Amino acid sequence: MIVGVLVEITAKSVDKVFDYHVSGELESDIKIGIRVEVPFGRMKLEGFVVEIKENSAVENLRDIIRIIDKDIILNSELLEIGKIMHKKTLASLISCYQVMLPKALKAKKNVNINKRYDVYYKLGNISDYKFNIKQQEIVSLFEHNKLVSRKKLLEISSSSLKTLLNKGVLIEVLREHYRLHYDNVDGNFKVLTEDQERVVNSIDLNSSDTYLLHGVTGSGKTEVYISLIDKVIKKGQNAIMLVPEIALTPQMISRFSSVFGNSIATLHSALSEGEKYDEYRRISRGEARIVIGARSAVFAPLDNIGIIIIDEEHSDSYKQDNNPRYNAKDIAIIRSKRGAFPLVMGSATPSLDSYARAQKGVFKLLELKKRVNNQKLPKVMVVDMNSEVKKGNHYFSTLLEESIKERLKKEEQVILLLNRRGYSPYITCVNCGHVVKCPNCDITLTYHKSSNTLRCHYCGYGDKIKDICPSCGSKSFRNLGLGVEKVEELLNEKFSARVLRMDIDTTTKKGSHKKMIEAFKNHEYDILLGTQIVAKGLDFPNVTLVGVINADTSLNIPDFRSSENTFSLLSQVAGRSGRSNKIGEVIIQTYNKDHYAINYAKSHDYVGFYNTEMNIRRNLKYPPYFYLCYIRISGTNYDYLSIEANKIKKSLDKYLQNNIILGPSPATIFKVNKVYRYGIIIKYKTDNNLYKVLNILVDHYKNNNKINIDIDFNPNHF
Repeated sequence: MIVGVLVEITAKSVDKVFDYHVSGELESDIKIGIRVEVPFGRMKLEGFVVEIKENSAVENLRDIIRIIDKDIILNSELLEIGKIMHKKTLASLISCYQVMLPKALKAKKNVNINKRYDVYYKLGNISDYKFNIKQQEIVSLFEHNKLVSRKKLLEISSSSLKTLLNKGVLIEVLREHYRLHYDNVDGNFKVLTEDQERVVNSIDLNSSDTYLLHGVTGSGKTEVYISLIDKVIKKGQNAIMLVPEIALTPQMISRFSSVFGNSIATLHSALSEGEKYDEYRRISRGEARIVIGARSAVFAPLDNIGIIIIDEEHSDSYKQDNNPRYNAKDIAIIRSKRGAFPLVMGSATPSLDSYARAQKGVFKLLELKKRVNNQKLPKVMVVDMNSEVKKGNHYFSTLLEESIKERLKKEEQVILLLNRRGYSPYITCVNCGHVVKCPNCDITLTYHKSSNTLRCHYCGYGDKIKDICPSCGSKSFRNLGLGVEKVEELLNEKFSARVLRMDIDTTTKKGSHKKMIEAFKNHEYDILLGTQIVAKGLDFPNVTLVGVINADTSLNIPDFRSSENTFSLLSQVAGRSGRSNKIGEVIIQTYNKDHYAINYAKSHDYVGFYNTEMNIRRNLKYPPYFYLCYIRISGTNYDYLSIEANKIKKSLDKYLQNNIILGPSPATIFKVNKVYRYGIIIKYKTDNNLYKVLNILVDHYKNNNKINIDIDFNPNHF
């Protein structure tokens, strides 16, 4: 027998299937989709069996060393999806398979995640055995139980237990112990409103249609999802539910487990490798009916899927920013069409691409225009910080400060958003103007006061803050700009309130998201301050005020989606206010009070924003009117990189004459971790010749170790 094996090396030059011979004693266990260990040059590598055949064009084949798993790791559906990803993203095929799996199941040498077991005992041969008092007490426990735990028997007598084991009276039984457990409280359904019922009944569970649910914040989209999944489960099918942020996962898991109990499994990056391993195997064994998770959960090895739901579908976190650069929404559509089941994507602020498809009838548009119980959307007020600064209010406007005091007096809660980490975005010398930058990247270092360090948020470089300017030698450093750490300090100075900061720096510990959300929900804190992590999906009934410290943070990013991202962020965070029976208010502080994104967010007018932004996109030939492909050309030799980038541009001009080609130009962050980066943007309507040309380009440079070519279709960042 001969097998084709895809080995663990992701380099493009090794991106092909290698043939190996299988010795007779291993043939019976060989299956497509299992892992094997093979010789590769002088190395021993792991790989996936992707072909089984009788003959090979290669002579003198080497034997596989061993079979790692008897169970299939990549089923036929995932193998096919990997091939589609490989074709569409131009990433190596092995990387497309590796991204689907937890670390313990990847083809990767020297990775070992242990299973956990609980020890039980059952009765063996008890005939003709005379028991003493302690032994009889142990044996009597088996009168009404087939299995008894080791812990319970040790409480009686460890020596008697050992004797009974040695005599064969008791037999040890190991049962695998999963690291995660869920509350098993079934049937906690909420009564649907007429609008929610209409939406649920509009979705054909026997179709492969894609539905876009546009529902305002607080309209009860989660209850629609639960009702749909309940219908699917009753049909004997299974479901996948995607959420964009880890912070949303605890609340979603809590809500779903209250209805479906232990039928759920979760997959996201906050789990330990052991927990991911357990959950993945629970899913593949059919022990879980519903999978809830972030982006990679779209690859869950779930059989008989009846629906996939993507919550907050506008989020850019569904797109992976490194190879393979897939979008979970695209994968969900592929699985939906292949499996003939519906895909439901929901958001209060759908992405322009999705809403445009819904307008054209490619997706089916469903709407929830009102909040549950007809609760009003919060009143939004915009504060011009240009005039506030003249009054000496650099951080908190008079309106925001007074509104916070009022809520604290009423024992209500406040959420404040500033989408910028750290204490200060940069440190500068007021004497000579020197700005402290990362030695590895073309970016300023952010000051983190809590650790008294300067950090690069791109390469991870960190250093203690210096007193003396390296440029002029003076002690004139000053931190400028505003980060959440500084706002936290100001809040503690101004208000007698319990402040909880939630950002990537305070949520590094395992379970921290869940603990913080629960603590704030239980009113252990009065003010929740955070980056965009606090803007989406969270539901706190006692929050009646939301404040946006600086709405321009996302507006000033050099990206054609900056207005869309700003509108979405403001609308989402505004939706955290007044979600129960208390009236909510929102205060947005900005230096651009007349910007259309801010004004449409103020009036909760998604359609108005959509129409305005679409006109701009049409004129500038941006998505959804054109597709984008970004070619990132990177290397450590600046001069060589510049020459090659211009060569690539000339070739593209020659072979892609019907497309718009821009560049090469420096990436937004030109140098990251001592690697320089250029980019070329291709705008196109059809991809007739594009993939052929790009494949030739990638193939041309695959053995060049001085330069790296990355292709990103519909990129989030440039």
